[in-house]
Amino acid sequence: MRIARIDRDDAGLLADEERFRGGGVHMQRVAEASEVGETELLSVWFPAGSRTKPHTHEVDQVLHVVEGKGIVATEDRRRIIRPGDIVVVPAGVWHWHGATPDTAMSHLSIKAPGATDWSAPDRDWESYMEGAE
Repeated sequence: MRIARIDRDDAGLLADEERFRGGGVHMQRVAEASEVGETELLSVWFPAGSRTKPHTHEVDQVLHVVEGKGIVATEDRRRIIRPGDIVVVPAGVWHWHGATPDTAMSHLSIKAPGATDWSAPDRDWESYMEGAE
């Protein structure tokens, strides 16, 4: 058994423009996963207007919103997400997630070990905010 605490002070700044847009994203690795049966758990803080670049995972990803207001988008759907919301993104689905333009957001990312493909084409943030539910 391992007990961990989510703490932004333990999070590192992600300056990776290949994977994130908008800047200022912080991530804390709460639990590492390297073998089948293990679970990767990340706590991610997005300042207002920041988000991931579109990507896919070879395994399902679960996002649990902890604070703020964010958005998760696939190629054909956009949803506003709030604290308590749990999103399950199936393996292989093109998606991105992050804060809304005017509100910061924090979520937990939970998944099994598996590669992430960051080569998906980028899209326009503003067009994705239109019609978000």
